Amino acid sequence: MPGSAAVVLFWGEDEFLLRLAARERLRDRGMEPTEVDGAGWQGGETADLATPSLWGEQRALLVTGSHHLPEAGLREIQAYVTSPSPDALLVMTLVSRAKSAPPLAKRVRESGGEVRQVAMRRQDLPKWIVDRAKSRGLRLSGPAATTLMAAVGEDTAALDQATEQLAVAFAGKTVTPDDVRAQFQGLGEQRVWDLCDQALTGRLGEALVTLRGLLEAREDPLLILGGIAARLRELVRVRGLPARMPSAEAAKAAGIRFDWQVRRYRDQAGRFSEEGLASLHARVAEADRALKGGVAGDVLLPSLVAAMAGMPDAALDVPVRVSR
Repeated sequence: MPGSAAVVLFWGEDEFLLRLAARERLRDRGMEPTEVDGAGWQGGETADLATPSLWGEQRALLVTGSHHLPEAGLREIQAYVTSPSPDALLVMTLVSRAKSAPPLAKRVRESGGEVRQVAMRRQDLPKWIVDRAKSRGLRLSGPAATTLMAAVGEDTAALDQATEQLAVAFAGKTVTPDDVRAQFQGLGEQRVWDLCDQALTGRLGEALVTLRGLLEAREDPLLILGGIAARLRELVRVRGLPARMPSAEAAKAAGIRFDWQVRRYRDQAGRFSEEGLASLHARVAEADRALKGGVAGDVLLPSLVAAMAGMPDAALDVPVRVSR
């Protein structure tokens, strides 16, 4: 029955939601897993699942980012899935924007495992925020959740962090829209972070809507550009690390706060060649000179965002006004 399978695969577009679902399943089963990132697969990780524990506890393995598994790692996973240990639990997350389940799902189902797509509709986000707040002992009204989305953006990881911040600031109080605005007023930096995520994953329409919101809120175009430049520098640092380096170690080496950010940045950097990232850096430098020369942000920034989204014909053919 669901919940008791020896192998579970969660797949979908949102890496944070996938990891959350995986952790909830492990917690429900009372297991603390060994965690491995697909990009850091070394080989032999599934062998521990078949080894009886000296203390009698059940063994569990969490493989995040299974879409990054090397070919040898995928073969090992497929072999284990065919005949899993009944006394162990293998949980995997796999990021995919496809409408149908990934090929690995078929192997899991055929072996009696569980496959579940994890998806979040935009209209369900406010309720999800309220529920996440409730799990932290925070009472958050529906309108406050909507206000939080307007302030922070729609990235689930950022929203989850924001609810944690509210839980600390307003413990024991019902949080209202005014409370949210007071806590996150002028939070353009986080919305720039959301803008970068949208653009660097090819979601140009969403990115342009976010950019328009930032400009309408009178956020300084130079600050927006600074956030974009900072993200590109992080992508370069992450790209320069060994692909098999575990996410936690990579986060420390790259000076990034969370290991899930490393996994996300690896995906984003993987959409570009080294030359492509260098070209984006050059565009940022051009944009900086143009903005300081007096070009309006709403004229210049959309083409840069389009280039981040992978549009080959996006260009910054904007004359730079030289101040005297």
